Amino acid sequence: MNYRELMNLFLDFGEAMMSAGGEISRTEDSIARMGMAYGAIKTNVFAITSSIVVTMTFKDGVQHTQTRRVLTSSSTDFQKLEALNSLSRKCSEKAIPANELKKEIEEINRKSVGNFNLYLGSILAAGGFAMFFGGNVFDAVFAAIFAVLICFMQQKVAPVFPNKVLFYFVCALITGFGIRFFADFIPLLNSDKIIIGDIMLLIPGIAITNAVRNMLIGDTISGVTRLAECLIWAGALACGFMITIM
Repeated sequence: MNYRELMNLFLDFGEAMMSAGGEISRTEDSIARMGMAYGAIKTNVFAITSSIVVTMTFKDGVQHTQTRRVLTSSSTDFQKLEALNSLSRKCSEKAIPANELKKEIEEINRKSVGNFNLYLGSILAAGGFAMFFGGNVFDAVFAAIFAVLICFMQQKVAPVFPNKVLFYFVCALITGFGIRFFADFIPLLNSDKIIIGDIMLLIPGIAITNAVRNMLIGDTISGVTRLAECLIWAGALACGFMITIM
């Protein structure tokens, strides 16, 4: 067995799980269980939001260690997480060949939410929140229109930016200016309600929840790092919309 190739696959698995929004403890536990299934007598895994270190000890007493710098932006994809958890359980019960494992990881990484579902969900969420917070039907319609713009920027514009914070600042700035522009010419529109509806698509609510959960279960470094990132992210959104209002 090529241990170097096997550990590289474990790192691919861990990176995929973390980029899909999986918690640190789940990532570490999944890789450790998979390592034991593939013949390791001891597997140590250390992961934080930006790095994964795996050390495996085999029956011959030789230790193999690999480190992976995680550069992929983290988002929440429950469909991908479910597929990765299923693959982890499958490997833990019975080790599958390395080439098959590699194929399944690549197939899971290729999965993504369909454009129709993404846009439909964003339209319903933005319009629903705009009305929930006191807006009228026109506010909901314009919130839905700008939700489409936000989805387009997340898919096409986000890869151009070097980091997530800068992108969401620009995204909030463009969206806020557009909302204020139409609100100035259409008296029926309440710009604050439309902004509330659209900002709900951008705030890192699940990421903050995961950060607090990581701290509560003992992954303090990862939790604090993720929480700081989320607070800066939320601050960038607030600054972007605040500038448009001013």
